[in-house]
Amino acid sequence: MKKIIFGIAFIIFFSFLIVSAINMRTFGEPTYSEMDDYFIENAQSETGANNVVTSVVFDYRGFDTLGEATVLFTAVVGVVALFRGVKK
Repeated sequence: MKKIIFGIAFIIFFSFLIVSAINMRTFGEPTYSEMDDYFIENAQSETGANNVVTSVVFDYRGFDTLGEATVLFTAVVGVVALFRGVKK
């Protein structure tokens, strides 16, 4: 019974991979979004940053960046706490 379930799961997973590979864009083909034009046109006037990427990361997505920094900080503190008691 386990072999049948494993086989079905494998077929479903492999089918998902095949469908995903078929539906991918060709490598290097850019995507188009209205948001791209908005950021390019308004980033400097709304944020004061000369670099559009910097304005998106730190101004438009500031809370998201803060969350990522918090997760990274927590991971570093966890690793330090884990190895703090280890002595040679």
